[in-house]
Amino acid sequence: MTENYWTNPKNYISHHLKHLQIDMRSLQLVDYKENVNNFWYLNIDSIFFSIVLGILFLGTFYMFTQTITVEEPNKLQISIELITSFIKNNIQEIYKGKNQLLAPLSFTIFIWVFLMNCMDLIPVDLFPFIAQKIFGYSNIRIVPSADINITFSLSIGILFLILYYGFKNKGMKGFLKEFISHPFKHPLFCIVNFILESVNLLSKPVSLGLRLFGNMYAGEIVFVLISGFVPWWLQWLLSVPWAIFHILVIFLQAFIFMMLTVVYLSMFLNKS
Repeated sequence: MTENYWTNPKNYISHHLKHLQIDMRSLQLVDYKENVNNFWYLNIDSIFFSIVLGILFLGTFYMFTQTITVEEPNKLQISIELITSFIKNNIQEIYKGKNQLLAPLSFTIFIWVFLMNCMDLIPVDLFPFIAQKIFGYSNIRIVPSADINITFSLSIGILFLILYYGFKNKGMKGFLKEFISHPFKHPLFCIVNFILESVNLLSKPVSLGLRLFGNMYAGEIVFVLISGFVPWWLQWLLSVPWAIFHILVIFLQAFIFMMLTVVYLSMFLNKS
């Protein structure tokens, strides 16, 4: 890219809100000015950082399991045990039954989403500058949870689990019966009930994905605006307080995503 977008605030903001995309039909990288929402275009920056953070998460916890000890726990072990107890206690307040998937799923969601959210604390120009020097493409976004494709992928996965446990625990007949018998009991309202219950079911992954995306995208925009319009020698006056406040947002959004997952799944884990 030859255009110096760094000195033009309008181009700077537009550039920083574009993904590094690849056209799957030609397997070529797409310039940020040509970014489009197309089925054949993949945001490879979001996919790459999601995978890297997932590997980091799994690798760290694998090493933790190799060094775990009861006699002399280290700081990492104590921290992980505190997080585990925190998640377990919150799950038990919502779901009283037993399920082997719910606890590890909730733990994985919380840590993975938290790590993706934490990428928002990295200076917005760091990775674009590095990518420009190495690859010649600087349109790279490093916050996967600020990409609606990633958040909806997570929430759609939760929807599949809801459907799986709904059919498994209630059976095909019982699951469909709930769709046509609620909220109105009369048989004449079965179609109306089906429409309402379908909207209610689909709203769960939509709300999950949009809530996480909206909050993280807004936080990213604030950092970009500060970096684009405020002189570099004054940016710390705004970016540091916002980053400190954003740490709370990062934690809360991961926690809310996890808790809503538990709430939604708990509705379908009990047998009718």
